[in-house]
Amino acid sequence: MIKYVILIYFFIISVISVIVTVHDKHAAKKNKWRVKESTLLLLGAIGGAPLMLLTMLTIRHKTKKAKFMVPLPVFSVIWIVALVLAIMYL
Repeated sequence: MIKYVILIYFFIISVISVIVTVHDKHAAKKNKWRVKESTLLLLGAIGGAPLMLLTMLTIRHKTKKAKFMVPLPVFSVIWIVALVLAIMYL
């Protein structure tokens, strides 16, 4: 049961992270209100990093900023390992 809760959480936070990232890219192009960098990093830290990183690379958003391209891969590895361990042992 707990496995499914973890997977649902990961899915929801990933979808939210992708939506916010795409919104920020669109806002940047239109010179409109932007999402705070701290918010994007927080979303990555709490589980959205793997898909957020993939999205950023795909849409070429903030890929030249070390502030994102260093922690997001680290967060991604941590979350992927945690998910694999959770699925295997819970």
